Amino acid sequence: MAVASTTSLKLDPELKERVQQLASARRRSAHWIMREAVEQYVGREEKREQLRQNVLAAWADFQATGLHATAEEADAWLAKLEAGDDAEAPECHA
Repeated sequence: MAVASTTSLKLDPELKERVQQLASARRRSAHWIMREAVEQYVGREEKREQLRQNVLAAWADFQATGLHATAEEADAWLAKLEAGDDAEAPECHA
């Protein structure tokens, strides 16, 4: 089990009041609201960073191989998926 550590967080008075009002409305502590907000933000940003890394890797792969699918091929594939068809992704080509 990880041991929690204390971190100081400075909020401007308006934001602090908003947190306190939300905490009161949700019957939670301001600490809980702030911890939950940080956890959700970090999780979301980690996913964005993973997506960015995946895009960079895909771009590097394309530059190295030239393999790709056209926008039309991708659109047709996505349209089939949207319609509920079990369609395979288009084959990449140079």
